[in-house]
Amino acid sequence: MRSSSLFIALSAVAGAVASFGELPAGVPRNVDEFRAKHPYKRSTGCGGKRRIITIRDSKNETDDVADEFLEGLQKANHGGTLYLPKDKLYIIGKPLDLTFLDDVQVHWDGEVKFTNDTPYWQANAFAHPFQNSLMFWKWGGKDIKIHGEGILNGNGQRWWNEFAGLEILDPDNEYLRPILFYAENATNFQMEGIHEKDSPCWTNFVVTSQGVSFKNVIVTAESNNASSLPKNTDFFDSLNVVDLTVEKVWVNIGDDCFSPKSNATNVHVDTMYCNGTHGQSMGSVGQYKGEYSYIQDVVIENVWLLNGQHGARIKTWAGPDVGYGFVDNVTFRNFWQANNEYSAFLDSCYFNINASTCAAYPSQMNITNVLFENFSGYTSGKYGTAVAKLTCSSNPNAVCDNIQFRNFNVTSPCGDAVILCDGIKGGLGTDCVASNSTEGIAALKSTCTVPQATSTVTPW
Repeated sequence: MRSSSLFIALSAVAGAVASFGELPAGVPRNVDEFRAKHPYKRSTGCGGKRRIITIRDSKNETDDVADEFLEGLQKANHGGTLYLPKDKLYIIGKPLDLTFLDDVQVHWDGEVKFTNDTPYWQANAFAHPFQNSLMFWKWGGKDIKIHGEGILNGNGQRWWNEFAGLEILDPDNEYLRPILFYAENATNFQMEGIHEKDSPCWTNFVVTSQGVSFKNVIVTAESNNASSLPKNTDFFDSLNVVDLTVEKVWVNIGDDCFSPKSNATNVHVDTMYCNGTHGQSMGSVGQYKGEYSYIQDVVIENVWLLNGQHGARIKTWAGPDVGYGFVDNVTFRNFWQANNEYSAFLDSCYFNINASTCAAYPSQMNITNVLFENFSGYTSGKYGTAVAKLTCSSNPNAVCDNIQFRNFNVTSPCGDAVILCDGIKGGLGTDCVASNSTEGIAALKSTCTVPQATSTVTPW
């Protein structure tokens, strides 16, 4: 797990990267520059013909207005707008079921903040069986729009401190952390402009929904404790989602920048800036025994990935008790990277499954029609001159076909770039070597490092 509490300041690293490649022109260095480059254009807001509902704000950090928030949405439902003014604080101290919504908007310029009473929330939060997820609240219904320049604050520091050293996927993990925003059975849901801040766990989890859009959203998770960094704070996770759009998003967290899981169809991501993340990930998929899962028809383009683990990533489970299915028709296009481990990574043995178990029980997921196109930048040198690694399942019934590289120009600070590939049928469109070949072993041994790209001032 890797994270960074500070986003890149390009001026601080220009000298360090000069020998590896030029920084793209006009890439924002902080939230203010992101907003300047991609201005949030307010929707109708409080104007128009919608009726406006307001609620009282919290007097202090312990003044719970959860009941008022619920009542406000009930009054705004069926054609109204709940208005949360700028510089107002709304403390939520108990779980809210908001799955009744129909044609409602939230004009969100204030700050909504959850209490950090970790024993209370672990005992009282909503639960979902997928990876033992907890949720502060749950939204659902149809024609829901959240828009504004406000903050949704998960108050995550205490959660990160108490979770330090644990793993979310460990079977014996009993310390469960709530997801910041959860929606289920939602049709035509939009979030625009909001700053989602310091989630205890995943930032967004959307389940069994269609027509989902996140636009001009800022997502950060920053710790004040170097020994307890944000963990598992993915920007986006999903189950059973159709027609998903993500556009112009700034992400500085401690896990996947983007990560739809089982049964995602028709996904389009355009323009994301990711720092300290695990990459733009498909999955993981195939985790649960006997479960059929898939990801299909995905385009992710115009992405900047810095100071993280991987770039474009596909991850599937192996082992004796896993599921089956496929990942098909996925395009990663126009990726620029700096100081990541592998710029492209296909992992068919996800999450600490040892090599012997993976060989005995290989992944049952088909991987087909994947394109990595227009990649540039440089890696961290952790894996030497290897800049990408694609490992297909050895299962004779798992197809791994038509994996293509096109205009792939990622370099390594350690020497001439090498692409590792194992078990792929057909050509990649570029040279590659097996990871256990003489060339592959030499590439992995030729390690080096580059400076972490950091700023001395937190830009938000």
